[in-house]
Amino acid sequence: MTGRLDLPEPDAFTRAYWDAAAEGRLLIRRCRSCGRAHHYPREFCPHCWSEDVAWEPASGRATLYTWSVVHRNDLPPFTDRTPYVAAVVDLVEGPRMMTEVVGSGELSAGAELEVTFREGIPVFRVSGPSGAGGPGRSPA
Repeated sequence: MTGRLDLPEPDAFTRAYWDAAAEGRLLIRRCRSCGRAHHYPREFCPHCWSEDVAWEPASGRATLYTWSVVHRNDLPPFTDRTPYVAAVVDLVEGPRMMTEVVGSGELSAGAELEVTFREGIPVFRVSGPSGAGGPGRSPA
């Protein structure tokens, strides 16, 4: 156990995902039987139950499905991050993903997002000029 509640504990199966994230790449799994992508990483397809699934790079683009601004979280290190935006995003490849939205930019359902990484963990920010730079929180 890392002692930090916000850091993953990779195992033999998920190591490829976390190693790619540490390099700034987002991976998803795609089923070779039915062709559908899924996230979170699993050793089988949650749609057709096939075990013929493989890693593939994701584009890093998504749209905001829903979000909540968290103003209080007593677990370390979240106390120092409040307020933060907990979100569910739709990756352009199809899967939904739980994440955090960081930086500045207007949030609205369907807002275009792009992946960025904080300590090897994928988080998202609003795409385009309103999401780049500015006086919002950085992913660091």
